[in-house]
Amino acid sequence: MENIETKETQAPKIVEAPKAVETKVHSEKTTVKEAKVGAEKKVKKFDEKAPVATESEPIKPFFVKKKSQFSEYQLFNRWSFNDVIVTDISLARYINLDPIVMPHTFGRKTRGKFEKANLNIVERLVNKLMRSGQGKRKLSGKFIRGRGSCGKKLEALKIVENAFDIIEKQTKQNPIQVYIRAVENSAPREDVTRVKKGGVAYTLAVDVSPIKRLDEVVKNIALGGFGGSFNKKVTAEQSLADEIIAAANNDMKSSSVKRRDEVERIAKASR
Repeated sequence: MENIETKETQAPKIVEAPKAVETKVHSEKTTVKEAKVGAEKKVKKFDEKAPVATESEPIKPFFVKKKSQFSEYQLFNRWSFNDVIVTDISLARYINLDPIVMPHTFGRKTRGKFEKANLNIVERLVNKLMRSGQGKRKLSGKFIRGRGSCGKKLEALKIVENAFDIIEKQTKQNPIQVYIRAVENSAPREDVTRVKKGGVAYTLAVDVSPIKRLDEVVKNIALGGFGGSFNKKVTAEQSLADEIIAAANNDMKSSSVKRRDEVERIAKASR
């Protein structure tokens, strides 16, 4: 009888041991499942919050500028560079927005190769306003001269300051940001080059480098300002302001936008 009792008492112990193991395995499986479900929920929540690009509202990249030690400086002591944003990735490296009060560096940043990329973007516009002629191409059949500012940088600075003042009054925005938007909109991305092969010359479409894009667009904006005030009662300041505002809105009234479309159309036909 004692042997039977001992067997009966030992039997439940042998049966209970695997149950405990099963419950452990089951609990481990449930914890793994719960972890997976939690991770999926987190992923879903992240995807729901992520912005989605649409045709009407595409996602624009934002570039964080390195803070300058002269960040309190304002252009002409009126307009700040701190809130200006460049959205074009290719031009971001070459658009210089270092804070400066007077955009006049006396040619210090134009003596080395590609050093003009370190020149403030507003000063580059001032320099283009001092050109003495159109160069290779005429505007409206005439060589447009620099509205009395050829070689006179103080006169060109006054034109730019007054034009920015008009832009601020008409748009209620920072005129530097409007100018940057105009540069981004009217910079050509494609151009043609002449290739000669086997005695036959033909044109070939090529991509435009970012630094040349910037040179061309600043030149076209300055020439658009000249063309709008040539033999007219419109002042150079008003004409330049109208050109920048139209280019910022991607309006076909802007001569720089027209020039961009013309260059890209010719390049498309030469592909």
